Amino acid sequence: QVQLVESGGGLVQAGGSLRLSCAASGRTFSTSVMGWFRQAPGKEREFVAAINWSGSNTYYADSVKGRFTISRDNAKNTVYLQMNSLKPEDTAVYYCAARSGLDIEVFTTRYDYWGQGTQVTVSP
Repeated sequence: QVQLVESGGGLVQAGGSLRLSCAASGRTFSTSVMGWFRQAPGKEREFVAAINWSGSNTYYADSVKGRFTISRDNAKNTVYLQMNSLKPEDTAVYYCAARSGLDIEVFTTRYDYWGQGTQVTVSP
């Protein structure tokens, strides 16, 4: 069992930066693939980024590649999403998710545990 709590969201102007954190509880964190997803009003939840258990492999959605960086600290049971050069279209609720297994996945159905989400709003 893994419980996830996101933090770090807020209101920022376009071009600004935010760092999201996801604190996990449970002994399986260090062996879990961790992902970030987001959901804008009226839209489906979409993949943003994911990282494997060791941090050696990451994957990003094309829309955030080069602007966002996912990382993890297994000693702190925490995964991060550094978001730079934010755009108004990045406005959404951001969710942290965890899945067992070795492979990074981009589909929401492949993740077993979810946080409650944190709001990110980017003003023009």
